[in-house]
Amino acid sequence: MVFNYILRSLRGTNLEVFKFGMYLAFPIGYMYYFGTNLENRFSVHGFWPTQEQSHKIPFEKDELEAEVRRIQENMRRQKEWKAAQEQQQQQQQ
Repeated sequence: MVFNYILRSLRGTNLEVFKFGMYLAFPIGYMYYFGTNLENRFSVHGFWPTQEQSHKIPFEKDELEAEVRRIQENMRRQKEWKAAQEQQQQQQQ
């Protein structure tokens, strides 16, 4: 009986207003449901690195120089390794 009343009253303009309300309500409802309490609902323990595990950006001059030396040393080692690999390949041929 209530269902028939709803069907009779939702015609024409009332139906369009109801559909428009649903078009607005569903996305807002989804955003509210999935947007609240994210820390507890979708959290994975240990996913993000801790402060101690993350990279520390150097700010002092000594720290910057040490970081530049470290990067240059890594690049030098990579060049030496690539040269050694190429030399091995040439010897095998």
